[in-house]
Amino acid sequence: MENQNYKNHIRFYPAHHFVFYPLTLILLVASIYFAFKNEEQRVIWIFISIVIAIIIWVAFMLRQHYSLILQNRIVRLELRYRYFTLTGERLELLEDQLDDSKLFALRFAPDEELPGLVKRSISENLSGTAIKKSIKNWKGDYHRV
Repeated sequence: MENQNYKNHIRFYPAHHFVFYPLTLILLVASIYFAFKNEEQRVIWIFISIVIAIIIWVAFMLRQHYSLILQNRIVRLELRYRYFTLTGERLELLEDQLDDSKLFALRFAPDEELPGLVKRSISENLSGTAIKKSIKNWKGDYHRV
């Protein structure tokens, strides 16, 4: 497995990104084509197009929603545990100064960089992207969604 870093940390789910979504998009395009091509059954093809578009939207939103909410909770818990283990201080006391993008960026920091990056991100108001770019020894998160 390739070492994870800022440039390659985005992950795709092949069944959705490369099979389900392309196939449903092809169906959507075909149904829209037939809606314009077949005047006698235009209403049926428009209805089919709307149903396919709704299926695509619902599938995307549900997959993202469930997995990301759970992942976000796990990342917060992991960060709290790591920060407490490394510093003896509770991260919860600082979390109101860190928005979600900052917290989620901090998960890529190795133990030796985490406490300093937390303090630096608060004092310098670093963005999530800036935090990720500040990490010297990227700690890959190979199990995320």
